[in-house]
Amino acid sequence: MLFDSPSSFGRAFRIVTFGESHGSAVGVVMDGVKPGLPFDLQAIQHELDRRRPGQSELVTPRSEADRVRVLSGVYEGRTTGHPIVLAVFNENQRSGDYSAFQEMFRPGHADYTFQRKYGLRDPRGGGRSSGRETLARVAAGAWAKQQLSALGVRIRGFNREIAGIAAQNVDWDFVEANPLRSAEREAYEAQRAAVEQAMATHDSVGGVAEVWIEGLPVGLGDPVFAKLDALLAYACMSIGAVKGVEIGAGFEAARKKGSENNDPLSPEGPLKNDAGGILGGISSGAPVIVRLAVKPTASIAQSQQTIDKTGKPSEIIVKGRHDPCISPRIVPVAEAMCALVVYDLWLTQQGLVDGSVPSAEEWDWSAVERLLDR
Repeated sequence: MLFDSPSSFGRAFRIVTFGESHGSAVGVVMDGVKPGLPFDLQAIQHELDRRRPGQSELVTPRSEADRVRVLSGVYEGRTTGHPIVLAVFNENQRSGDYSAFQEMFRPGHADYTFQRKYGLRDPRGGGRSSGRETLARVAAGAWAKQQLSALGVRIRGFNREIAGIAAQNVDWDFVEANPLRSAEREAYEAQRAAVEQAMATHDSVGGVAEVWIEGLPVGLGDPVFAKLDALLAYACMSIGAVKGVEIGAGFEAARKKGSENNDPLSPEGPLKNDAGGILGGISSGAPVIVRLAVKPTASIAQSQQTIDKTGKPSEIIVKGRHDPCISPRIVPVAEAMCALVVYDLWLTQQGLVDGSVPSAEEWDWSAVERLLDR
């Protein structure tokens, strides 16, 4: 099982997110962490800073510091072995911006389905369906990233495409130096112009985010339902704005011949990587490549057709503070979800559900066989 409730994720390393966009706070409970581990709060804050709003003129101007607080599970800089609760208290809500949506459903949002399913909804920023919930995932993913880094695993991402304008290469030094997290300078100016044009016309654009997971050994993941690629796809599709996930060549593989798509093998490993670092649901040792299709932001200040709560046709203009392109802020969220999958899967296969982290030399893949023999 990947989850015990709709708000939880993981097995050996389990998280539960809580809070709403316009509630008091948003946060996460992390369970399955071994006692005595150093707890680097600044590393978690760094990841939250990468996701937070108000970073540039190309994202929502909502001004939130997103300062994370530890409410339990850490003492004198070390984990206690009990659930760790991290919370960010909301400071800059403008709930009045959403008063017009009390009686109408916003196109592209969860308003309609929430109302039909639960008989009620929180129209202020979308409640639990708000993108602000993702800061809880980023906080937990930052912890997972720290633990994986000690094993030589690196997880980083960028935007391959913005508004249909694709980058051909990746300049890692440039990715975090531009507000779109674009992969290269050659594509950036055209991408930025497209975002600015969308802002000027009260519209929005989408993008394609890409995450690289480097340093995995051969053997992570299991056949059938616990495939590494299946778990990564599930995790990334749980991000609200994501409408599609590719691994490696992805949909392009459907347009190739087998002779083109197969990755030749050598004693050193695959000679190319159309498989995206995963064969039969198991890591191959090559970098794992995950690509996410990010839809245009649903909130746009243009007149759109909708219905009200009684089913009567109506028109709506969604004003407020919204991202013209959500893809730049999706990148750290996608990295976090990939980190949560890899860390949880590694702990599960090791059989070390107490959350201990051996060195890279101590990875014991025979633990997989022992688990299957139980």
